[in-house]
Amino acid sequence: MKYARIIGYVAGTLWAITPGKWRELLGVLAFRAAGHECTAEEIHARIGGDDNEGPRLSTQNQVAVIPIRGVLAHRMGSMEESSGGASAEHIGAMLAQVAADDSIKTIVYDIDSPGGTVPGIPELAAQMFALRGVKRQVAQVNDMAASAAYWLASQADEIVSLPSGSVGSIGVFSAHEDLSAALEKEGIKMTLISAGKYKVAGSPFEPLSDEERAVIQARVDDAYGQFVKDVARGRGVTPAAVRGGFGEGRMLDAKAAKAAGMIDRTGTMDETLARLTARSTRASAGGMRGEDEAPAVVAVVDSAVPAVAVPPLVENTPARRMRIM
Repeated sequence: MKYARIIGYVAGTLWAITPGKWRELLGVLAFRAAGHECTAEEIHARIGGDDNEGPRLSTQNQVAVIPIRGVLAHRMGSMEESSGGASAEHIGAMLAQVAADDSIKTIVYDIDSPGGTVPGIPELAAQMFALRGVKRQVAQVNDMAASAAYWLASQADEIVSLPSGSVGSIGVFSAHEDLSAALEKEGIKMTLISAGKYKVAGSPFEPLSDEERAVIQARVDDAYGQFVKDVARGRGVTPAAVRGGFGEGRMLDAKAAKAAGMIDRTGTMDETLARLTARSTRASAGGMRGEDEAPAVVAVVDSAVPAVAVPPLVENTPARRMRIM
């Protein structure tokens, strides 16, 4: 089957994503595995992705905007053509590029994501947190920051959400696909011949043993513990506060999230940029721009990061753009 490896990856990896979006992702993969085709527009509609209009540069107010949109994965190539989203590896490369630019004082993460896989997220979160005190970082929830996306947002100095936005879904899960009954119905019996006690542990061709289930549960618990620890560090609270007071795996709307301490304020992206660029202007020139004056766009730049060669999810989908305001 053309997509057997991808489906195996999706079923077996650790996920920090909303369950509903995970089911949609499986649906797209099953559709493709059956030999059907999806257009880029259909994939975008079902899975989501980065649809920003492109990078922009303002030489007056050095605020870099990095998009974090769609399903997140360490390297999106493992689900190429089957999902929309962003690569944690590429986001990290963009962040390193911005961090090395002394003229940029503030980073805004433009977040609209249901989360994604666990691999790559702890490392990116650590990279973001390491910039505390070096660059001001603001996470703008531009609709949704769920699971892995909130993991990242929590590492910023400040989290701002759309008044109609939502955050949360703090949790981790994995899955095991047991095909044994379906194969038996078709008169097929799979026999795996292996060396190494646990080489084929968790095989989809037989039910999970208690020992195999315990191993998977331990991996899930470890990842969840790291998730909670990083959120607690970023938000300046105890792990117990995150486990018991940050939605407990549920999504919270902006009002409830602010009451729970998961975000700092509400506002739109335009309001956030106006506030930050006004602050930048005051700091650099001793003056103050009007609160409703939008930052001027003076140039368009290509912000590709050649150090990381990540193929696009869908041809011509601008999933790896960076904007500098």
